[in-house]
Formats: sequence, C-alpha cells, structure tokens
Amino acid sequence: MSYLLLIHEAVGQRAERSEAEGRALYQRMQQFGEQIAEAGQLAAVESLAGPEQGVRLQRGVVLDGPFAESKEFVGGFFLLRGVSPDEALAWARRCPANEWATVELRPLAPCFEAAPSSGRSEEHTSELQSRLHLVCRLLLEK
Repeated sequence: MSYLLLIHEAVGQRAERSEAEGRALYQRMQQFGEQIAEAGQLAAVESLAGPEQGVRLQRGVVLDGPFAESKEFVGGFFLLRGVSPDEALAWARRCPANEWATVELRPLAPCFEAAPSSGRSEEHTSELQSRLHLVCRLLLEK
C-alpha cells in the first residue's frame, strides 16, 4: 500500500527558529528521507513553503493568505510506497518532526471510499500515486 506522511507545523514556528536551527532540523528530515529511500519505500518527498506564500481557492474564488484562522499548516510530506500499515506507522514514529510538529499518516484512497479497503489492486494504487504526483507538482510550480 501507499501512505502519505504529512508534517503539520504550527504557524509562526519557523520564524521563531534561527537559520542554524532551521537548517539543522531540515538536515535531520533529509536524513530521514534518505533512510526511507534506502529501504526502497520512498516515492516522493518535499518541504513546502509557509502559508504566507500560499493561495487558497474556495469554490473557484482565489483567497490570498496568510489565513488568520489557521493554527497549523502542512510543512512537508513523505509519500511511502509498498509499505504495510505497520511499516508506515513505524516510519511515522521514527520521523524527527514528532519532536516539534504533528505527524499525520494517511493511506492513499479514492475520495468515494468510506472505509479502508483491503485487496486494492496495484493498478489502482499506481493511478492514485500518479494523481498525487500531479497535484504535488502543480502545487510546487506555483
């Protein structure tokens, strides 16, 4: 199966760090990603800019940030491929971001599925991964 490991950071947290602290944390996250890649279970990984650089669309209307109602934002992600639920959870527990952020783990699934399904075909999983890669690429090009 495939899982998305999302890093939810508190708004303003990055600004409170010195550049040296930020670089040290980023290096730890890069090393974590390298470990997943060495295990052959990393499909994609990216760090995202803060919400002050983002734009939201709501029903087609562009809403410029920052968004005062937000307390957290997605600061990055790791897309895990070919992992069991237990392996995905083990990676989430090992993530260094657990020390300063919320780490969320979610399986890839179509939005019409009400509950996790077992026996998802590789073709179906590959299609979902392709869609996620496209969404991530579009977000990163902004």
